Amino acid sequence: MSQTFTIAIIGATSTVGETLLQLLEDRDFPVSILHLLSDADSAGHSLPFKGKNLRVRELDGFDFTQVQIAFFAGEPQVAGGVAAKLQAAGCNLIDLSGGLSLEQAPRLVPEANADLLKSLRKPYQLTSPSPSVAVLAAVLAPIRRFLQLQRISLTACLAVSSMGRDGVKELARQTAELLNARPLEPRFFDRQIAFNLFPQVGALDAAGHALLELRLVEELKQVLGLPALRVAATCVLVPVFFGDTLSVSLQTAAELDLPAITIALAGSVGVELVADGDFPTAVADAVGQDEVYVGRLRTGVDDLTELNLSIASDNVRKGASLNAVQIAELLIKHYL
Repeated sequence: MSQTFTIAIIGATSTVGETLLQLLEDRDFPVSILHLLSDADSAGHSLPFKGKNLRVRELDGFDFTQVQIAFFAGEPQVAGGVAAKLQAAGCNLIDLSGGLSLEQAPRLVPEANADLLKSLRKPYQLTSPSPSVAVLAAVLAPIRRFLQLQRISLTACLAVSSMGRDGVKELARQTAELLNARPLEPRFFDRQIAFNLFPQVGALDAAGHALLELRLVEELKQVLGLPALRVAATCVLVPVFFGDTLSVSLQTAAELDLPAITIALAGSVGVELVADGDFPTAVADAVGQDEVYVGRLRTGVDDLTELNLSIASDNVRKGASLNAVQIAELLIKHYL
């Protein structure tokens, strides 16, 4: 790839922003100039990239007319204003915050719906969906031809890093306090997360659905191109620093060919099939890895049209940052 590009990472000092920076280096992304941007509180910090320390600059006042692709890893509530500024500057945007609507910035998982780009125009405004959607869509992509999907039921066990760096720090602090027999004083979370589970993640709507669950349902339908698909989603926050685990049940219209599905997953790039008798875990298998780990493939106990499976992935690396970088790689290969 001889052409190079000027890139910006907005929210560069966040957990996702720093992982984006690492992936751009790991994958030898064709960067000519890289701008690291953040709010005033983080401006002035330096981050390493290809043997140099790059200074983080303040987002306000930055001229995006010089940038071809910007990754947005900032706060979702400011995504709309940033998107408008980038569009006016002719800069392509890949949002990781989920702060833009499906219409403003369609969700893209290169393994699943890359053809979406054919219907869009420059400058592209795209969203890398929630990590659960990104990894589930990547797993479904090689087996969609074997499935006549009618319903997906998903329980997403989310690491505290899904809440950002503050979530990681809080779990570490609470764990240390409990292990040292000190009184626990919750700070970032309103109660104990160490050695505990939260069956509610974030705010609820009037019907009792978490906003994150609603986002997951909407994004999954769009990425799969199945607006009428029935999706049930439950998000659970678990005392794990990094790495999500998904328990998935797929209801199909016809009896499943489980051997063919197994072979397709085993031969899929980016998916690591865990052998029967074993099972994938986020901490032991997925953290720090680019692959999505899949295991416990089985039909329903009394329903051969039901497929159940477990997925483990690094939510920050694969689910968020790598999917965003793969979107950028797709853009520069075919569309820019």
